[in-house]
Amino acid sequence: MKLRTLILASVLTLPVWAAADDGKPKAPDNSGKNERDRDNKTATPGDQSNAPDDIKLVATIRQMVVKDKSLSATAKNCKIITSAGRVILRGPVNTAEEKATVEAHAVMSAGKDKVDNQLEVKAAK
Repeated sequence: MKLRTLILASVLTLPVWAAADDGKPKAPDNSGKNERDRDNKTATPGDQSNAPDDIKLVATIRQMVVKDKSLSATAKNCKIITSAGRVILRGPVNTAEEKATVEAHAVMSAGKDKVDNQLEVKAAK
């Protein structure tokens, strides 16, 4: 039983490769977004405050988001960054409804004027 779990775990951690137009595998590329985050103008998880109130706030919002069965795994993995009682939401979500739902959870915990919703709706394929 443990061997089966170990094998499944190792398979799930393999990178996903997409076929390029020429038939050769193409590695996923998010270099553009990584470049955007290097300029220190956008909040990243490294900007998360260690103040007890901020840690409690982010934990409360994260619990609400994770417990919401209407949200996809993509939405549940969005970045929630708090600092001085302000909340920044970043990352992709699948639909505009998910974006609004995640924001609603943050607003319930922090207040409307303290939430900066920077979530991005993924483009339809």
